[in-house]
Amino acid sequence: MAEIEIRLPKMGESVTEATITNWLKEVGDTVELDEPLVEVATDKVDNELPSEVEGVLVKKLFEKDEVAQVGDVIALISTDGDAAPVESTPDAVVEPEVIEQVAAPVAAATATVSAPVDLPKSSSGGRFYSPLVRSIAKEEGISIEQLDNISGSGENGRVTKKDILAYLNSGQAQQVAAAPVVENNKPAESSRTKTVEVKEHKINVPVYPGDEIIEMDRMRKLIADHMVMSVHTSPHVTSYVEADVTNIVNWRNKVKGEFAKREGEKMTFTPIFMEAIVKAIKDFPMVNVSVDGNKIIKRKDINLGMATALPSGNLIVPVIKNADTLNLTGITKKVNDLAGRARENNLQADEIAGGTYTVTNVGTFGNVMGTPIINQPQVAILALGAIRKIPSVIETEQGDFIGIRHKMFLSHSYDHRVVDGALGGMFVKRVADYLEQFDPNREL
Repeated sequence: MAEIEIRLPKMGESVTEATITNWLKEVGDTVELDEPLVEVATDKVDNELPSEVEGVLVKKLFEKDEVAQVGDVIALISTDGDAAPVESTPDAVVEPEVIEQVAAPVAAATATVSAPVDLPKSSSGGRFYSPLVRSIAKEEGISIEQLDNISGSGENGRVTKKDILAYLNSGQAQQVAAAPVVENNKPAESSRTKTVEVKEHKINVPVYPGDEIIEMDRMRKLIADHMVMSVHTSPHVTSYVEADVTNIVNWRNKVKGEFAKREGEKMTFTPIFMEAIVKAIKDFPMVNVSVDGNKIIKRKDINLGMATALPSGNLIVPVIKNADTLNLTGITKKVNDLAGRARENNLQADEIAGGTYTVTNVGTFGNVMGTPIINQPQVAILALGAIRKIPSVIETEQGDFIGIRHKMFLSHSYDHRVVDGALGGMFVKRVADYLEQFDPNREL
């Protein structure tokens, strides 16, 4: 019988794992080539994974809500057309010598994951825990609330075996002796005679009459975890600069009709701002980096992430790859395409991966400025404030006078581990300079 292993494919360069959200086929079902087999969710996007072969689904190795790593075998498909037996037949004969040779190592390897586990797969906050972590937690008397307080080193802060063992051995976990189990008036010989007493730091949130409790959806939980992780990872500093964008406003008003007729696209301010940001990144490439321990990874490509609000109220960040190779028309088409498909939940995994610098337009909601959180593993993010008409001092050769100008604030948050105030401040000032120096007679 030929059985083909179906593995979790790579779904973007920064995606290392995915949660099984729904199996579209059950064991014994016939599966066609390229027919959707399973739905998975990453911290970036949801995907349907098609079958790589035609046959019969004979085994699912991950259940709904379990997390698989990229490359893990998630299912077996028989190409012979018949479902394979899931378990060994009772008539199978195994030589005693073989049993003795493999019993000990197999028992040692599976002991930690075969114990009964009563803890849920995830906490009320949506944080998932592997069977191994839950097994250790159960044996050590760690509650789900205590697990929630452990800082994880895995993807998106996930708790690993290493994390929970370090937690048990650290000063955070004060172990006290537990009374041994007595059976037939004899103390039981057990290697686990200690329990864990942990001081919890959980905020008690009162619920008052008339309050409504709303469960976070999966995407909101992922965003929350990612934001907490980013603030925990990077010391954030924010610099602000005000820019006069009167020339840009006047130019766009002049050309937007012609551009729409010629290109079939709407000309917004975002592509113009993106163009200026790309120029500034070229001038200050050390904002286009990532941190790996004590190493700085200087990115060759300039891949601009653009934070996009979804109809659900959640947020997603599609990426304009190689933005420095595009002219203003090209950036405009990319911005409109990615933003439109993001709102329709129609982005591919690789379209939200690989960003090296992110831009968020808080001015869309009338906000004058903001303090954006860095999109890890990047080291900086720029918030674009609302464009406002304000009275301003205008300097001319004939003297100063007061006039009405279109102005906006730029808020630049950066990782102070590698971006100091001088670099972070000079970068955002350079973006403002490019905006203010925009040619009002520019041709499309």
